[in-house]
Amino acid sequence: MVSDNFISNVDALEGFRRIPDNTIDLIIADPPYCLGKDYGNDSDKMSPTDYLNWSEIWLEAAIPKLKDTGCLYIFLTWRYSPEIFTFLKSRLIMINEIIWDRRVPSMGGSTRRFSSVHDTIGFFAKTPEYYFDLDAVRIPYDPETKKARTRSIFVGEKWLELGYNPKDVWSVSRLHAQHRERENHPTQKPLEIVERMVRASCPTDGVVLDPFAGSGTTAEACIKNDRQFIVFEINPDYCEIIEQRIKLASSQPSLFPVS
Repeated sequence: MVSDNFISNVDALEGFRRIPDNTIDLIIADPPYCLGKDYGNDSDKMSPTDYLNWSEIWLEAAIPKLKDTGCLYIFLTWRYSPEIFTFLKSRLIMINEIIWDRRVPSMGGSTRRFSSVHDTIGFFAKTPEYYFDLDAVRIPYDPETKKARTRSIFVGEKWLELGYNPKDVWSVSRLHAQHRERENHPTQKPLEIVERMVRASCPTDGVVLDPFAGSGTTAEACIKNDRQFIVFEINPDYCEIIEQRIKLASSQPSLFPVS
């Protein structure tokens, strides 16, 4: 199962049982946030206590699937990231807390607190030997900055030629209703963010697992970057969206297996 691209219309806990341990290079997880969103079911309508218990259950099932060089990225809201990060730090090594600045325009918002305009992403590794390819995700300097830094002491420096290390605040616009990537999914993540995770934390031809595939962004990112994928999605309507995205991204005449 881990050698081919695979979409499975199952609950994540059932899907994990089908994957041998120590076979996955990267897990990218975008679970429900416990905010009451409509995913065609009641998966995002748990009480906070039930949500945190469920989060520990599925993470316990997911972590053994990682290779010793494997990594996990998890999208969360600030409301529950402290508890879930604390749990994960008892099982994995925390590498970064990444802040996704969604570039939400300054319009309206609460009058009793500051407006929330970010998501929290946890980046964890199974062992200190985790895979990470910085060169694959460096950000090139613009011509003016590069020219200003080309003093003799910097000539030939790798960082100047290839670009700088992305910081832990990722400013990438959310997908508004008219965005060209937008699918019929309430919390779709931008391809740019997921591609960075895939390129940095999964070797070429490695296997990426997404247990809450949603609109299929992880599958598309893998196709465009020569990685294999396994994705689980409990909503059959979203599986159809994923199939169509794969078909467009891969330019292959037939779809990948669906179970």
